[in-house]
Amino acid sequence: MPHLAYGDIKSAADRITGHVRPVAVAPLDLDAMRTAHPGESGQVWAALEFIQHTGSFKARGAVNFLRFHQEAGTLPDSGVTIASGGNAGLACAWAARRQGVTATVFLPANAPTVKVDKLRSYGATVHLVGEQYAEALAACEAFAEDIGALASHAYDHPLIAAGAGTLLDEIRRQIPDLDTVVVAVGGGGLFAGVATAAQHHGIRTIAVEPQNCRALNAALEAGELVDVTVDSVASDSLGARRTTSMALHALRQERTHSVLVPDSAIVTARHALWEHHRIAVEHGAATALAALTACPRSLPDTTPKPEQTRTSYTPSPGERVAVVLCGANTDPASLLTPPGDLSQ
Repeated sequence: MPHLAYGDIKSAADRITGHVRPVAVAPLDLDAMRTAHPGESGQVWAALEFIQHTGSFKARGAVNFLRFHQEAGTLPDSGVTIASGGNAGLACAWAARRQGVTATVFLPANAPTVKVDKLRSYGATVHLVGEQYAEALAACEAFAEDIGALASHAYDHPLIAAGAGTLLDEIRRQIPDLDTVVVAVGGGGLFAGVATAAQHHGIRTIAVEPQNCRALNAALEAGELVDVTVDSVASDSLGARRTTSMALHALRQERTHSVLVPDSAIVTARHALWEHHRIAVEHGAATALAALTACPRSLPDTTPKPEQTRTSYTPSPGERVAVVLCGANTDPASLLTPPGDLSQ
């Protein structure tokens, strides 16, 4: 697959303008949330992409994908199909309904009920298959081949990644002289798009993954795409077994860094957002913030440690940082009790 280019992101921006909500940004009180090691830590803003249509950044890629195929005359009467942990399926179904297209979505059987219910409210046909994303993907691919539906992808498609990458220029317009952008990584579509745009502008990109859900970091270590075990509190949205060649290429560029955080830090960051800002996001979104709030420490000896891997990211004094809060399709009731003592 060819690598993503900044021109792809500019083209995506032209297609989706007026069809998605421009991202809003708001300052974060990072010192209040970093109780373990407070101190001067740059200027940090949250990119509030969780208020996007369908509750996540995925709306950008879905609109770009469908509008491209409608303009090209390559959208079949049988509609579009996608496999998803939830958020990409929501975006695909929403975009399809707005454009009068039939959508069929495949999800793991353990997908959050709130996402399944919302999918059906968009008029999508929903199939629950297996326990992991890879099983839902296999069923989706077989379905597309059987009836001729257009197969979209949750993250491994240049149109999807380019749509996600439109976030970066919108953030830059609101935060002049942005130095760093921090994003959570599942399959790598958001990271590939944002990092490609950031590289064009000379901005640092921090790719954050759960320690036990690290497809991109494992590919960096191995020097090639590999399958990984998925076992994290954030696996419903970040639970890809394998990253993409676009994401790995982006991570190998200058000004990019890989960060691994434990589930305990993710849960704590999610609760801190609620306690200090009354922001309710899913664990996948809190994973990005966890890189800024987690206490720096060494990874366990059993965790591979590529040279580029960090366990947190501490901004320098005066550094201007945007952390992308990418989704909020979650049950907010879980925020009403303090975080438990998860293993590291």
